Amino acid sequence: MTGLHGAHAVITGGSSGIGLATAAALASRGATVSLVARDESRLRKAAVSLKSRGASVRTAVADVSVQEDVTAAFSSLVEAAGPCDVLVTCAGQARPGEFLELDDEVFRRMVEVDYFGTLHAVRAVAPSMVRRRTGSIVAISSAAAVLGIYGYTAYAPAKFAVRGLMEALRDELNPAGVHVACVYPPDVDTPQLAEENRWKPAETAAISGTIRPMAAEAVASSIVRAVERERYAVYPDRSVALLAALGPLAAPFLRRMVDRRVRHARRARA
Repeated sequence: MTGLHGAHAVITGGSSGIGLATAAALASRGATVSLVARDESRLRKAAVSLKSRGASVRTAVADVSVQEDVTAAFSSLVEAAGPCDVLVTCAGQARPGEFLELDDEVFRRMVEVDYFGTLHAVRAVAPSMVRRRTGSIVAISSAAAVLGIYGYTAYAPAKFAVRGLMEALRDELNPAGVHVACVYPPDVDTPQLAEENRWKPAETAAISGTIRPMAAEAVASSIVRAVERERYAVYPDRSVALLAALGPLAAPFLRRMVDRRVRHARRARA
């Protein structure tokens, strides 16, 4: 779909970060926005912020890792605002740490929230979109699904799973008139990144170096453009786009760079 005025957009993880910025960007195009998140207090604050800018906003509390929560939340939003025309799955968690030090629960939680949280939301809206032969489904993956990164053995596989889901889903849903997109943002200046930084091993921080995180609003703009122009792969940052384009050609160089930074970080820590 290309027209957003009057569309009903549902954003999971919509109470902060990329989700809230995307809701604001979609609302500025005339869409009615519905926010889904776990924290009711933060949802209320987000809704007040958007309404103060003239947006039409609804909210629903749900843990996206729980299918029953998602089904109930989407049912209430559809009843109030009509069928979902645009879905953006921004709900997610990232917990960096070294593989041998992470508990099994961390690996499970990443898959439950990042992958199944995306899957549950997609399954809640896809049947209606296919019946109506219109709609847009946008999933937030990660630059860590373009190249696995030291310290993200729990997070990267979950985001690779999102990538695989959307690649296969694109082929199935495009012929039915449903646009599918997958977004690969780098580090983004959000509350989640601040939480991640508390857990990053020194080696992971060294790999990131002095790269400045993107603004959530910049990522949101790329998402809106992808919906309006019906693009599939969305790379808000040019360096990630270049990495994806070069693929295996760039991998040896990047691995050497990563190895070098890991060695330096370990020497500094010794």
